[in-house]
Amino acid sequence: MADPVKLSLVIPLYNEEDNVAPLTAQVAEALKGFSYELIYIDDCSTDNTRAEILKLGHEQVHLIELKKNYGQSMALAAGIDYASGDFIVTLDGDMQNDPADIPAMLAKMEAEDWDMITGFRKNRKDSFLKKIPSKIANFIIRKATKFNVKDQGCALKIFRAETAKELNLYGEMHRFISLLTYLNGARITQVAVNHRPRQFGKSKYGLGRTVKVVNDVILILFQRNYLQKPMYLFGNLGLLFFGLGVIINAYLLYEKLIGNEIGDRPLVFVGVLFVLMGIQFYTSGIIIDLQMRTYFESQKQKPFKIRKIHKPKG
Repeated sequence: MADPVKLSLVIPLYNEEDNVAPLTAQVAEALKGFSYELIYIDDCSTDNTRAEILKLGHEQVHLIELKKNYGQSMALAAGIDYASGDFIVTLDGDMQNDPADIPAMLAKMEAEDWDMITGFRKNRKDSFLKKIPSKIANFIIRKATKFNVKDQGCALKIFRAETAKELNLYGEMHRFISLLTYLNGARITQVAVNHRPRQFGKSKYGLGRTVKVVNDVILILFQRNYLQKPMYLFGNLGLLFFGLGVIINAYLLYEKLIGNEIGDRPLVFVGVLFVLMGIQFYTSGIIIDLQMRTYFESQKQKPFKIRKIHKPKG
């Protein structure tokens, strides 16, 4: 009977045909003596990536072919769902992450009982175009969440399997896996890792992704602060606008009572608009709060997560 798999390496690929063979060789060299599976997820590549993986004939290599190009988040989700190891490692398929960093990260995780260890690229070998938006996003997240991970975008991470399988990835959320894991209550630390310049293939990064990243940051912050209490956001906004509307309308009523004409004043429309907006925000808060309860109760989910239970001995 085969030994249970200890490590599952999850690597999404899109048009990385030249990186498949050397990356596989580097993983094999770095993980000598380890029980591992190497899971490649082909995100509907348009080159020979799939053929290069099948050509390997490695007993540790698994290939998941997606029906269409879903993006890196969905590819990671597919690989994590398939993984059978006790620990799950994610890294990019462009060979900029160094598999040689994995054994030390695993040893630290086991020795210190972390749920996740994320790398940070100490000497990042990327272009200015990629570095600046990344630095801005990291700064915003640190300030908004008090989560002091230096490099949200580093793909090299290691998780306990149960921690990785709790993640819900979509959109461009793969860039914020560390933050999502933190919001799930995991114990996280970071270590410096090697980062190498890209040798083969082309970067998939473009300025268009920056807008997606900003939208996802806003969504994550909303989920962090208001997923279980949406009424606190929408209700407060509703009360604010309704209160302003009442104040404006009370002022206009006073003006009318003392004989001033108010029919042609734009403030009339502002007052009515604020009252209506206040009512709309408040009722939206009630509806979204009911949907939140339905979300948890219909799926029999609990609004809390337990990391570990220690039972008494004897």
